[in-house]
Amino acid sequence: MIIHKEGHKIIFVSFLMLLFINFLVIHFLPSKSITNFIVSTISVLLFGFIITFFRNPKRKIIENEYFVFSPADGKIVVNEIVNENEFLNEQRIQISIFMSIFNVHKNWLPVSGVVIYKKYHKGKYFIASLPKCSELNERNTIVIKNQNNIQILIRQIAGFIARRIICDLSENQNVKQAQELGFIKFGSRVDVFLPLDSIVKVKIGDKVQGGLTVIADLPKK
Repeated sequence: MIIHKEGHKIIFVSFLMLLFINFLVIHFLPSKSITNFIVSTISVLLFGFIITFFRNPKRKIIENEYFVFSPADGKIVVNEIVNENEFLNEQRIQISIFMSIFNVHKNWLPVSGVVIYKKYHKGKYFIASLPKCSELNERNTIVIKNQNNIQILIRQIAGFIARRIICDLSENQNVKQAQELGFIKFGSRVDVFLPLDSIVKVKIGDKVQGGLTVIADLPKK
C-alpha cells in the first residue's frame, strides 16, 4: 500500500505512542491479563485504520476536455442549482461529494486548465454533509479555467472531525485532470460548481471515485 506523504509523521508518532502504551500495560500487568489483550488488540486495529486512512491509490484516466471527473472518493450529497457568490457570482450546478473517515482522503483535479483563483477561508467545523458547511466551515477554494475558457470552481471543506486542508496548488499554475488537488484530514467534503448547461451524470446517493467517475459533461463551446 502506498502511503500519502501527509500521513508519514502521524503514522510514525502514532506507532511510538501505541508502542509506549503497550509497553506500560505489559510492564505493570500480568502477561495473560484480559486488559493486556484488549489494549494490544485495539492498538493493532487503530494503527491499521490510521495507515489505511492515508492510503494513496494511483489511478490512470483518459483525459477528456469535456469530462468532469469526481474530485474525491465518497457519496454524492448535493446536486442542485445554487448561487455561487465567492468568485463566479452567478448560478451554477453544485455537486458535492462527502468523504467519510473510511474513504480515501486524497483529492483529484476534475478538469485540466489554469488555476486562476485560490483562497483559504478559516471557519467552523459543522458536519460536512450539511448544506451550510459550504459557506461556514473551514474551506479552500480553487477556480480552474479550461482550454475552452470554462471556469470550474472546486471547494475543499473541512468537516466535524477534519482539522486541516492541504492544497499545494498556486495561481497561474497549469494543471491536468487527475493531478493531485490536495488532501483533507479525517472526514470532509468537496464541492464542484459547474455551468448550468453541463450534463450531470450522477444523482444524490451515488458512490463515486476520485479521478475515475465522470460526474458531468461540460458544454461543448
